[in-house]
Amino acid sequence: MPELWSEAAGPPDAPIVVLVHGSMDRSAGLLRLSRRLDGDARVIRYDRRGYGRSVDMDPRFDMATQVDDLRRVLDRHAPGRPVALAFGHSYGGNVAMAFAERHASRVGRVVVYETPLSWLDWWPGNSAGGAALGAADPGDAAEAFMRRLVGDRVWEQLPAARRAERRAEGPAMLGELADLRRQPPWRAERVTVPVLALHGELARPHHHRAMRYLADLVPDGRAREVPGAGHAGPHTHPSDVAACVVDHLTGRGGEAAGSGAAEEKAGE
Repeated sequence: MPELWSEAAGPPDAPIVVLVHGSMDRSAGLLRLSRRLDGDARVIRYDRRGYGRSVDMDPRFDMATQVDDLRRVLDRHAPGRPVALAFGHSYGGNVAMAFAERHASRVGRVVVYETPLSWLDWWPGNSAGGAALGAADPGDAAEAFMRRLVGDRVWEQLPAARRAERRAEGPAMLGELADLRRQPPWRAERVTVPVLALHGELARPHHHRAMRYLADLVPDGRAREVPGAGHAGPHTHPSDVAACVVDHLTGRGGEAAGSGAAEEKAGE
């Protein structure tokens, strides 16, 4: 049975942080964030099922399988050790939340960045994921998603081999996003660890709303804004996101950058 691609970096005896990438991304997308954390943590990254170096895994993309995949990655790199913090970008935040619900004894804290709550009735159907779900062909769906994220010009400048690789990730994207729309992937009342919900200053309104909603929904949640960042904040503003992660890891994640969590909640 093939294994997910994964690696660990940083001091072996440091607190463990695992990074979970989003739809149509790979662990490489979180490399800059990882490098800014590996002085403070033992950082584990992996290519989720159907992406990058894990593209040939069995095509099962439900959340239970995602959680099992993460558990196996942690068993490989940190057997018998708890994870100090699980970080998830976009769809990866739902994996981190579901893991914290189902394996609460194995993770101490969670940070999510603009995680989609697409099972909620107010989530817009014209988001990047919603638009891609309308494509009949998985490759076309992946291309539509990427064009929405990076723009037509950037997509068309990619080498043909790279475009083919990204189109081959369409089945994973369609499978996991369809599953996410069918049912909630985690139960808020059972995510009892401290959760920090990040959104960029330039977040689309539904991502901004979702992170504040999530912070209020879980028993111990906070929201925080990353100045100048959009949905790709972990890629474009890795130092700022890393600072938020370290603050939460050390118990200092309660204030929102520039305003304070109390002010954020008061303004809702």
